[in-house]
Amino acid sequence: MGSVIGAVAGAGLAAGAMSLFRVVLGFIGFTPAGIAAESIAAWMMSFFATLGGGGVAAGGLVAFLQHLGAAGLSWAAYIGVTIVGGAVGWLTNLIW
Repeated sequence: MGSVIGAVAGAGLAAGAMSLFRVVLGFIGFTPAGIAAESIAAWMMSFFATLGGGGVAAGGLVAFLQHLGAAGLSWAAYIGVTIVGGAVGWLTNLIW
């Protein structure tokens, strides 16, 4: 029975972390409408643009975080992370 509880707890923690990740992205300025003015995201964009000679690299960290802030993750990603979290919880309960 303990293994089942560990699996459920691990899956719940993983799913909660995924939801919290989206909230944190919005809080620091990576929103569905774009990068929020005067936010941490705007500072990051300015910093990386200065390093890059005036532009932010496509596929770079700022672009990737903006993609996640605008589009989020797919349901497959949520399900995959939840399954992995459940497996980790189950294995952790078996080990301890």
